[in-house]
Amino acid sequence: MHYGEIKDCDIANGIGVRISLFVSGCRNHCPHCFQPETWDFTYGDPFTPEVEEKILSMLSPAYIQGLTVLGGEPMEAENQRDLLPFLRRVRDAYPAKTIWIYSGFTFEELHDPACRARCEATDVILSLIDVLVDGRYVEEKRNISLRFRGSENQRLIDVPKTLAAGSVILWGK
Repeated sequence: MHYGEIKDCDIANGIGVRISLFVSGCRNHCPHCFQPETWDFTYGDPFTPEVEEKILSMLSPAYIQGLTVLGGEPMEAENQRDLLPFLRRVRDAYPAKTIWIYSGFTFEELHDPACRARCEATDVILSLIDVLVDGRYVEEKRNISLRFRGSENQRLIDVPKTLAAGSVILWGK
């Protein structure tokens, strides 16, 4: 896996001050994507063990609320396979910090066996995260007043509550 950027003081992509990892690779190619350069799976730098250690260290201060993973598309199958061991490490090292993932795939698509993104890592990743911001960006539904998302079709899903209930529960409700 490659990544395009790591932000060490991000307040736009989740609650509080966060570390944000922008992974590379996306086949969704949403029109008006804000980072089309990240569609290329080899954009940026390799996600090495040293990069993992750097992010784990960046997460250590008490004022850091958690980790956000976006892209590109974190839920492309090949990205999931590389992210899974890292997300396990984050959850083990910082159980009180939150993990958010932004995906163009909806929660329902990620559970559909016919979805190209669904793989052996999907359910485990979902069990490790707190919030899934799901759905492709749709320019016609753009709304700059929305919290933590760009278009009205996108949802902020409370993943632990959703998994427990068996139906989508929106975060912050």
